[in-house]
Amino acid sequence: MIDRLRDRDEWGFFAILPEADRILAIGWWAILLLRGALPAFFAVAMGMLIGAVESGESLAVPLTWVGGVFVLLQVLAPLHHAFSTNLGSRTAAWLYDQLSGACIAPPGMNHLENPELTQDLSMARDFDLGISGPPLNISMDFIATGLVEMAGGLASAAVLAAYAWWAPLVLGGAWLATHWLLRESAVWKDRNTNEVREAQRHADYAYRLAVEPHAAKELRLFGLADWTVERFRRRRRQLFELRWEATRLRERSVIGSLMLVLVANLVVFGSMAAAAADGSLDLGRLVTFASAAIGTSMIAFGGLSWALDGAAAPAGAVVRLNESMASAGAMPHGEEAAENLPTQEIRFRDVHFAYPATGEPILDGFDLSIPAGSSLAIVGKNGAGKTTLAKLLCRLYEPQSGAIEVDGVDIARLDLRAWRERITAVFQDFIRFELSLRDNVAPGGAPDDVVLAALADAGATGLADLDTILARGYAGGTDLSGGQWQRIALARTLCAVRQGAGIVLLDEPTAQLDVRGEAEIFQRILAATRHTTTILISHRFSTVRHADRICVLEAGKLIELGSHEELMALGGRYCTMFELQASRFASGDDDEGLDVLD
Repeated sequence: MIDRLRDRDEWGFFAILPEADRILAIGWWAILLLRGALPAFFAVAMGMLIGAVESGESLAVPLTWVGGVFVLLQVLAPLHHAFSTNLGSRTAAWLYDQLSGACIAPPGMNHLENPELTQDLSMARDFDLGISGPPLNISMDFIATGLVEMAGGLASAAVLAAYAWWAPLVLGGAWLATHWLLRESAVWKDRNTNEVREAQRHADYAYRLAVEPHAAKELRLFGLADWTVERFRRRRRQLFELRWEATRLRERSVIGSLMLVLVANLVVFGSMAAAAADGSLDLGRLVTFASAAIGTSMIAFGGLSWALDGAAAPAGAVVRLNESMASAGAMPHGEEAAENLPTQEIRFRDVHFAYPATGEPILDGFDLSIPAGSSLAIVGKNGAGKTTLAKLLCRLYEPQSGAIEVDGVDIARLDLRAWRERITAVFQDFIRFELSLRDNVAPGGAPDDVVLAALADAGATGLADLDTILARGYAGGTDLSGGQWQRIALARTLCAVRQGAGIVLLDEPTAQLDVRGEAEIFQRILAATRHTTTILISHRFSTVRHADRICVLEAGKLIELGSHEELMALGGRYCTMFELQASRFASGDDDEGLDVLD
């Protein structure tokens, strides 16, 4: 029984409150328990006052008790509200800290794409934004109110035990049964079912399409404004309907609860009336026990469950993610030094790999040797595994079998941090930091002369001052075009080369530049990386032809390898693709974005 309780999200939620702020949590619980006891104290004090009036005794002490309890009832509620608001904010911040750590701390990336973690991650990510429920600083007040009522009802029921041992069992049991009857008979089901979460994701996606700038151009160009709003309304309506279905009252359960409570009250109050009539229960005690019986009604099924569910479910998701993401994103940390590697070659040896989300093989027995200090271009259809090779080399994932070796040493045996310091990369979806130009080029720090030299190597001089924030919305901030941002990403890579990186990965590094800009940039890249091992992924054959060797990848396997001249002489797949693209360019077609490999 205890183990089952500890496995519940509610238990986990209350366990993290002192982790978020121990002082606030202790104060919150102390005020809660005091508020919960006050209705019982008030019932006793009123009985003492009536008894004193009836017997003609001094009213000073009873009135002091009544006045003191009344003042506490008025004062503690707003004080508890302040504690709840602050504790809710601190707890939300703690949960987001934990979630951020769970997402970013694992050295690999499997945990971010594991379908088994998607539901928890989706719920935890947006739990305090008011999208799926009230923010935690508001929910905590609802939870506090519900727990105060529960504690007050139980304390009042305990007072009834002074009247008759069976009275709290009958009346308190009836009110407690409303929680079981209404909840377990599906009046209150889990609001975070898979169906509800899926509807939530669709609604959130439509909402972000409407309010975020990345989709603004296409929505207006294609006349999708009304479609987007209607999609959001439809998905949100579906979400509300699912939640209503999960929480709606069922007539039979309500009637059953009312009948049970009615019978219990009739039994208890009928007994009190009979005892008062035969003189065995004086007026003062009658007032005390009648007030306690009324106070017991605070145990009734109320708003506690929905508020606690809304807070406990995402908290439980974060707690689960802390452990599950750490294991899903874990990878072995080697201890061997990675300084100055590679000096001989990088070798992919019979590498097999599939992403966890699909399980479909991307690389199927891939073999390739890359001499140190040379440049290699990789071409192939979308989905052939080109970017996957770069990710595996960066050790963002581990191959299911086979090995990637550097100078004969499996990179899994190398110190992970040291190995990654040897690599720099530009990925297709490179990051755009809302930071200064300096921090965009050198996030880890670098002397200004190195930053400026890297910007010059990337053809990005004069875009902005080093201290300018590259985002609108900041004082003096600015934004850049897609091509300018791509030059910044290249400068970031070239800055790392100047600081000692020995392997350069370029995944479509000039996709947003025109052909002339691409040619200029690639010449700059070759000059700046002449002493490094460079791997280029690109669809433009005007770029890849300058690499020392070209690898043609298809269905996760190497099918052709050689220089541009060698592959053209071979007359195979590469030759066909090159001539197709060249003919289109010669005819005047703009090959930007053209994927002739499909």
